[in-house]
Amino acid sequence: MRKDEFRKKYGISTLAVHAGTYQDSETGAVNTPVFLSTTFRLTDSDYEKILSGKAREAWLYTRYGNPTRRAVELKVAALEGAEDGVGFASGMAAIATTLLTFLKQGDHMLTTLDLYGGTSYLIQKEFPKFGIELSFVEPRDVEAIEKAIKPNTKVLYFETISNPLLKLLDVEAVARIAHEHGAMLIVDNTFLTPFNLRPLELGADIVVHSASKYINGHSDVIAGFAVGPKELIEQVWETMLHFGGSMEPLPAYLVERGLKTFALRMARHNENGLKVAEFLENHPKVRKVIYPGLKSYEQRELADKLLKNGYGGMVSFEIDGTDEDGVRFMHNLKLWAEATSLGGVESLVSMPYNTSHAGLTPEQRAEMGIGPGFVRLSCGIEDADDLIEDLAQAFEKI
Repeated sequence: MRKDEFRKKYGISTLAVHAGTYQDSETGAVNTPVFLSTTFRLTDSDYEKILSGKAREAWLYTRYGNPTRRAVELKVAALEGAEDGVGFASGMAAIATTLLTFLKQGDHMLTTLDLYGGTSYLIQKEFPKFGIELSFVEPRDVEAIEKAIKPNTKVLYFETISNPLLKLLDVEAVARIAHEHGAMLIVDNTFLTPFNLRPLELGADIVVHSASKYINGHSDVIAGFAVGPKELIEQVWETMLHFGGSMEPLPAYLVERGLKTFALRMARHNENGLKVAEFLENHPKVRKVIYPGLKSYEQRELADKLLKNGYGGMVSFEIDGTDEDGVRFMHNLKLWAEATSLGGVESLVSMPYNTSHAGLTPEQRAEMGIGPGFVRLSCGIEDADDLIEDLAQAFEKI
């Protein structure tokens, strides 16, 4: 069945299992094989494709394409409702390559400081070297976004929900503004995933992912994706060839295997996220909780409008104390692993002040809204009662 038929006919769990899977006619294997080959024997058909400018459709060299990688590219594209996708060696490779496909010297990109730390460093330290102009706005303020657009604005770049402050982007409104001004909207959907939100259906032009997180879901792969319309993705693919950040076959296999339980995992992440957030909101040693599923969430109306299947597994909160209290709290957890990253089956805990946002001053963090004792939780798929009990005993130690 063609990928567009899969995309239109089946639900997300069926897509996660079947979309893109390589059909090995010789062996009948039900799983996509791992093609650990750098190069492939060329046929007359392959030469014709290469000469006609369709090298991506030929098995030529694994940087150009590989059957294992192609399977997972099509699977992620199907999950996001996209025509096509490109697999990368990391989420940062996906972000950098995609943005630099559509930005050149003299162009302006509108974005925000409310981003993953690695992305912030990329655009603030590297993009000026390319002569790319940057402006930063509050992602929740749609009017401010429109006012900040310039005649040379080519790209608006945001996370669908920000890291770590969990600010929701009104994707439909921002996409409309971008298109009215002749610009593109590129969004990072790593935190929410297509299980909770499909930005392309709301007007976004391209969606990027760090697949190291929920897409793979097992904390054992570094990978990334860009998905969207075929015309745009072919341009991203060509830039990827030049920069060289292609996904290797073995990580591609692991991501495709991890995706087969995607819908099951995400349902549990959502369930645990809500239960943990509700527990924290009622704890006397917690000053503030940020989670889209809580009634206290500032953008609750938008959350209910956008997020139909759940509110995600990420929870941020402030301990009623200092950063040192937060560190002591983390050290006393038993089930929650004190580690960076997110989206795996195991629950993780970190503090932005000494990990993702360590390069910022206390004043800069405070300006962003990251106060003392700010903790970020990635809720895994363990039993929620066990996770909550572990949090409770750690609070008793501070």
